[in-house]
Amino acid sequence: MAFFLAPSRAGGATGIVSSLGKASIWADTAALVLLAGVAVMVVHGAEEARQPLDLLQQLPITLDPARLPDYALRTTLRMFAALAASLLFTFTVATLAAKSRKAELIIVPALDILQSVPVLGFLTFTVTFFMGLFPGQQLGAECASIFAIFTGQAWNMAFSFYQSLRTVPADLDEVSRQFGFSAWRRFIRLDLPFAMPGLVWNMMMSMSGGWFFVVASEAITVGDKTVTLPGIGSWLAVAIERKDFGAVALAVGAMAVVILLYDQLLFRPIVAWADKFRFEQTASQTRPKSWAYDLVRRTRLVKKLAFVLAAPFRLVETLRLPSLPHPRLPAIGRTTAGAINRAWVGLVLLGCAWGLWQLASFITDSLTMGDIKEAFLLGLATLARVAVLTVIASVIWVPVGVWVGLRPQWAERVQPAAQFLAAFPANVLFPFAVVAISTLHLDPNIWLSVLMVLGTQWYILFNVIAGATAIPTDLKEASGIFGIRGWQWWRQLALPAIFPYFVTGALTASGGSWNASIVAETVSWGDTKLEAAGLGSYIANATAAGDYPRVALGIAMMSLFVILFNRTVWRPMYRYAERHLRLN
Repeated sequence: MAFFLAPSRAGGATGIVSSLGKASIWADTAALVLLAGVAVMVVHGAEEARQPLDLLQQLPITLDPARLPDYALRTTLRMFAALAASLLFTFTVATLAAKSRKAELIIVPALDILQSVPVLGFLTFTVTFFMGLFPGQQLGAECASIFAIFTGQAWNMAFSFYQSLRTVPADLDEVSRQFGFSAWRRFIRLDLPFAMPGLVWNMMMSMSGGWFFVVASEAITVGDKTVTLPGIGSWLAVAIERKDFGAVALAVGAMAVVILLYDQLLFRPIVAWADKFRFEQTASQTRPKSWAYDLVRRTRLVKKLAFVLAAPFRLVETLRLPSLPHPRLPAIGRTTAGAINRAWVGLVLLGCAWGLWQLASFITDSLTMGDIKEAFLLGLATLARVAVLTVIASVIWVPVGVWVGLRPQWAERVQPAAQFLAAFPANVLFPFAVVAISTLHLDPNIWLSVLMVLGTQWYILFNVIAGATAIPTDLKEASGIFGIRGWQWWRQLALPAIFPYFVTGALTASGGSWNASIVAETVSWGDTKLEAAGLGSYIANATAAGDYPRVALGIAMMSLFVILFNRTVWRPMYRYAERHLRLN
């Protein structure tokens, strides 16, 4: 040690320490400037959300470019508020579904239904509630808008987290039991780290998918009154209504800037941070990089601040609750336990039957069996579109996702581009689709179907990338050592490794396609309107006409098709992945 601190080396060591100190000061300064800027924007957005509701009528949406930055800020804050709510929902509901068989019987079918219910269906029942909580304030409309965006973000995150918890390696699960981890400590030390790589990519997909619903979520209807919140979505709606292609281009440009900013400042640092949670025994030679993550690692003040803020979580993790005397319960045999489970299933089915009876009573009071048959046949048409589009998207994006996921340097380049394409609102392309189909005399039943998958195909890509990045390095090196190439490599390594992630992506993509059919099966530009026969156009037309029995019938039929499709196709795939494709 004395050799390294010899006088002849002292100047060099001092210089290194001095340069490190200067780097830390610059890092602290830059980090504080960024944090201060974010804080100012959040406070500004919160102050505007507390303004009186009547102010929105006095200051309608304008296409003045000077207002676009403020609109972009308002939309971004809504989306991040919805993302925070989605994370809370994911950590509680998905964990409960993965840990409790009885809860799974209710939660998983409920998620299947909820992901198929269109945003319009949620807004119909939630707007009045939120507006009543904050009467006369914009905050009520803001909460309704945030909830609508939440319904476009939460389901794929919940499915991803649920899939990860169900595929935790058995040896890690056994170690956590041997160390006597409490439920909270296991969640923090095992479940959350193992699920983090896949969850991060689904968070990015949720943010991008939320842009798809921005237009619908920023126009709140209360009775015969429509409240239009300031935002990129409302700007885009006004631009399309006025056929202003310049304003549409400005909105798309603002979206690109916003996506680039939160990709660089948030998601890319999280991807770089989450890489350390990959399940592997051999360290990877290439790691995701992020200048923002490197900046935070060089700071001192931000680390201290994060340490202070994390103190309550560390306290909860180390807290040892006193053991309470457990009541002595009689031993339950296998027969009795089976009877209790059957009773629980019967109770769940009874509740579902009561709900279906109430819905059927509401529908049959106004509609006939002929209407139900019509909705069923239209549902078959949309089902065919969803199935074909999911297969086509899988064939295209699974190889691309594997290729990108195995190359972190390319993932860094593809990530912002994929986020922008996933966030690109499909209704921007409606005018071009209408003009092209009308001019070339194409069949709307075929060519409008393409619009359904524009915003949902990315669920497959993002989940496959997450699965490919999670492949352990030792497995990749072993496949190279043994000379596994071509189809054998796909069959024995790539496809088994990404299969659980692919199922999650394909499930959410198919559910999102059902939802997107409502806006994709009937499109218009000016006086020209094109319509494809399907359940989506059926619901859209019934909503426009205020025919609530047909709206309820369409949503119920869509939910029925989604549940049957998930139960016959995706759930068996989930069970296969849990039993045969778990990393052990």
